Amino acid sequence: MLVEVGWLRLSILLPMLVLSVGRGMVVAAGHPQGKWAVPVGVALLLASAHRQRADLRFLTISAPDYRRWLAVEYLLWAVPAAVVLGLFSAWGAAGLGLFLASLVAWVPPAREALSTRHKARSLLRSEAFEWVSGLRPWGGVWLLLLGIALWQHATPLGPVVALGVWLVLITACYGQPEPITMLVLAARAPGTFLRRRLLLGTGYAAFSAAPFLWLLASGPAGVGGALAVATAWLGLVALLILTKYAFYSNAVHIRFSQALVVSVALALPGNPVYPVLLLVAVGGLLWQSQRRLRLLLGSVTEPMDKD
Repeated sequence: MLVEVGWLRLSILLPMLVLSVGRGMVVAAGHPQGKWAVPVGVALLLASAHRQRADLRFLTISAPDYRRWLAVEYLLWAVPAAVVLGLFSAWGAAGLGLFLASLVAWVPPAREALSTRHKARSLLRSEAFEWVSGLRPWGGVWLLLLGIALWQHATPLGPVVALGVWLVLITACYGQPEPITMLVLAARAPGTFLRRRLLLGTGYAAFSAAPFLWLLASGPAGVGGALAVATAWLGLVALLILTKYAFYSNAVHIRFSQALVVSVALALPGNPVYPVLLLVAVGGLLWQSQRRLRLLLGSVTEPMDKD
């Protein structure tokens, strides 16, 4: 990881991750209803990582009882969240988090889940393949988040937390680069390609977030608060899409850079340096994504003199 991501990016990323996650945990743990979102959020994050594990097939062959060991591993990952909840005397939420984390080991992997059921025709454009493939496993989670937001619609925290969790799941969909052949067939020019990807991605994101924003606007936050949240949330989705192509096709770079973008956005609002960092991030990702696509398309279309 140190070689692939780089020590400088890791030295920036890790403190930002700790700061943003810690801040969100403390705010949620001290809230009477928000504390129950912590175990659900931790379980969803673990489930997303578990379903993408590349060693599950190897573990199935080499260690048939591997799920018990994975349950212990995921339980340990959930311990810090349980400790924070325990500091706020939220023992029920802490116990639920440990229980749900251990159950993640029995969640089927992504390919297994898709291959064991009939794939219905999607209502989404096939061009937006991230949403087509992402809504199959996460459509039920979206309904669950909507139910939680409806339950807590009297306070702005409910819809906002639901949108935060949904953003994490969207990040997982955009963290895997498509094959170079798909990119070459779709990308006639870097600028046009990026505009199309941004239009599709933010459009479907806005459609999926509309019920949460409506609940937010009808509550104490009002229309102004809902518009502010919508602008920030869709802006983050756009940055995640740009990050994907700025670091294409290294999945490790893409995911860690996306985590850095989300961490900075969640950890530094209100800080005097936040507008400067945001401006640098937007400009840098726009330049890097177009530059990366231009290099890739040029290298593929040029005649190759050797294997």
